Amino acid sequence: MFTTYLKERGSWILLFLLLQFLAVFIAYIDSAVSLTSILYYVFLSLIIFMVFLVMRYQKEMKFYQELEEAQDTMDFSHREFLSPFERMAAESITRHFEGLRNKVSENERMLDEEKDELLSWIHEVKTPLTALSLMIDRLENQTLKKEMTYEWLRIHLLLDQQLHQRRIPFMENDLYIEQTDLESVIFSEVKTLQSWCIQKGIGFDFDLESKEVMTDAKWLAFIIRQLLTNAVKYSERSDILITSDQRNGQTILEVADTGRGIDSRDLPRIFEKGFTSTAHHQDNAATGMGLYLARKAADSLKIKIDVESAPGKGSTFKLTFPKSNDFVRITGM
Repeated sequence: MFTTYLKERGSWILLFLLLQFLAVFIAYIDSAVSLTSILYYVFLSLIIFMVFLVMRYQKEMKFYQELEEAQDTMDFSHREFLSPFERMAAESITRHFEGLRNKVSENERMLDEEKDELLSWIHEVKTPLTALSLMIDRLENQTLKKEMTYEWLRIHLLLDQQLHQRRIPFMENDLYIEQTDLESVIFSEVKTLQSWCIQKGIGFDFDLESKEVMTDAKWLAFIIRQLLTNAVKYSERSDILITSDQRNGQTILEVADTGRGIDSRDLPRIFEKGFTSTAHHQDNAATGMGLYLARKAADSLKIKIDVESAPGKGSTFKLTFPKSNDFVRITGM
């Protein structure tokens, strides 16, 4: 810090040294001026100047340190300024900070309004979607019915993803931890995807040894929905295996498919926002949001998500639920 101060005051120090050199130079060329006396004067001046620099450093650095410590408030009302410059700097910083804070508040208000409007729009769209589903059920042309059902399901899942994406930042306010029937949650999500699975020739095998977990049922359903959607999307005419068991006092749920799999270079990035694939970058159906949102929701529930995959051999997603004593932190949110 002192080195920075010396650099900032470099012009002062250079001017002082030039004046001392000038005095010595005059004494050297003018025999009427005692060189010894001038050297003695320069020596005393150097000492006084060094003391002056140290004192100014201690006083001025207090102001700069307060600037660093007051980054969140920028309140200088309690401070007595040492110079008019400090007062001008503090007043200018305060004005700019207040302006920025007002802009941030306005932007936050606008974002909240947009979020509320979007959530309202999503809920409003669900009404015609429900009506559309009933209309599709009355179609007699089975081929058209299957195609319409698939497109309806895509819209439904995308809207559901958007709804949960807006809710995740405030997820802690929406948690209700209870003993949850894992089997009923899984079967409900499988039933939602039934028409899509029939169209692609995909079946399900279940081996659920552990059928209950302590978690939030609604958000767990959302996580499972993303994993199942991902498995169905990238599988063709095969079965998806869903298993659960107990390991080291924790419930483990696995969703395994035999689809196209994930390239090893993509595995570390599949939970990143917006990431789709490097091997299948032309896949326009992928949004890169499903697994990202699943990880975000799982983190809030203290659920660990792992994945094992290889190209052409499918993928296995594993959910490791927390132990009972870990729920003290969740319920305390």
